[in-house]
Amino acid sequence: MTTTPTPPHPTATVTGHDDTARQALTPRDPAASAPPAPPAPPVPNAGSYNPAATTAGGMAGELARLEAQAALSFDEELSLLRELGLTASGGPLVEVGAGSGAITRRLSQAMPDLSLVAVDIDPDLLAHAEGAGAELVVADAADLPLETASAGYVLLRYVLQHLPDPAPALAEARRILRPGGRILVTEVDASCWGLAEPAYPELAGIHAKMAATQQAAGGDRTIGRRLTRLLRDTGFTEVALRPFATTNDTRPTDDFAPHLGPGRLQPLLTAGVLSLREFALAADRWNRFRADPNAWVMLLGFTAAGTAPDAPPGGRHTPEGIQ
Repeated sequence: MTTTPTPPHPTATVTGHDDTARQALTPRDPAASAPPAPPAPPVPNAGSYNPAATTAGGMAGELARLEAQAALSFDEELSLLRELGLTASGGPLVEVGAGSGAITRRLSQAMPDLSLVAVDIDPDLLAHAEGAGAELVVADAADLPLETASAGYVLLRYVLQHLPDPAPALAEARRILRPGGRILVTEVDASCWGLAEPAYPELAGIHAKMAATQQAAGGDRTIGRRLTRLLRDTGFTEVALRPFATTNDTRPTDDFAPHLGPGRLQPLLTAGVLSLREFALAADRWNRFRADPNAWVMLLGFTAAGTAPDAPPGGRHTPEGIQ
């Protein structure tokens, strides 16, 4: 079995070859004098997260995984967000790293009076949040085109674990929060991701490779233990941390496939990080687990919250339609 969000991607590098000699022997193509094609748009830098290389099936597979992940734990997460101060009247809520809108859509349905803004650095991924009940903004978490002191809440869900340095994103969250506004950060920690019975210690090396690959790409799968300190270092007050758990006591074991199934390992197999033997071992253990009527699993997540005591000076232009 595999565990919790999210495998990484190494930064793509394009290299060229010296074709001078070959070009000298090639008949001149009249099209060669045509103006060069415009450069390709830059690839969004989402840290260690690449939606097209996160699970089996590329982008389509990742969209399905995000939906399944949200469906699995949203009820527990929403209950905790409300306990930590979320109300429909306290918005707007800015969801940074909203991705495909899987959580945005559910928040809109559960709290229809809550004003929502969904932000993501990847325009292709965010396009799938159309119709989720939120204003959509393509932006970097560290450079939000939103007015200072304009938000009641900022939600970052499974975002900080992918950032080489979470501090700029947290500073921006504090800037756009009005005094008394709340930051809500949901994350995991690989050392206490949950429990499973039966356990398969032979998979420990595979889990370690998964974590090491994300770390090499700038991520941190153990960020859960640092959340409260990160919020305090950014100047938030009334900082609190709450755990939430999801188990197969109330959900089918197959619902945990986005976290425990071998699909998450497919990109690591393709990249050569895992061997075919390792991948087959993980798939076999997942199939054994899901076929065992007595198998039990609990996934553990953490939500940290803090209050913005004031707003840094200086405002920014607010895009049309976003208040």
